[in-house]
Amino acid sequence: MSTTERGTSAQSATADREIVISRIIDAPRELVFEAFTDVRHLSGWWGPEGFTTTTRAFEFRVGGAWDFVMHGPDGTDYQEWITWTELVPPERIAMLHGETRDDPNAFESVLTFEPDGTATRIEMHTLFPTKELRDEAVEKYHAIEAGQQTLNNLAAYVTEIVRKGAEG
Repeated sequence: MSTTERGTSAQSATADREIVISRIIDAPRELVFEAFTDVRHLSGWWGPEGFTTTTRAFEFRVGGAWDFVMHGPDGTDYQEWITWTELVPPERIAMLHGETRDDPNAFESVLTFEPDGTATRIEMHTLFPTKELRDEAVEKYHAIEAGQQTLNNLAAYVTEIVRKGAEG
């Protein structure tokens, strides 16, 4: 479902709080999924263009957390916290994402990884607590473009791993 589509009444009830972004990545699903499970991979691609990531703590398990700082190209640091709420390798990851562990404005994201021939279709479905928080994320933080850039960075990262593997 794109950010402009409306589906069933259940989807319509939350549509004004959602962002859905998807991308086809020319790499096997297991590799794309692995890029989310290993902090050395995440540090290589996470975030929009021009951002870097410093991890303070990382435990990839249900109930575990990733405590990190995203460094913007303008020098601004963004404190981030992700708690993993569901892991179904290599199909699905669900998480709660905020600035801190108890952030009342944290949003939920579900990532699905579907085979598409030899490629992988990844979909990132994000649900914000309120329409206002979703609108702020879109307008102030350019969440749609940032999400697309993040998935583009992931695609470039895993495609390079595949290319190096083919050479080796």
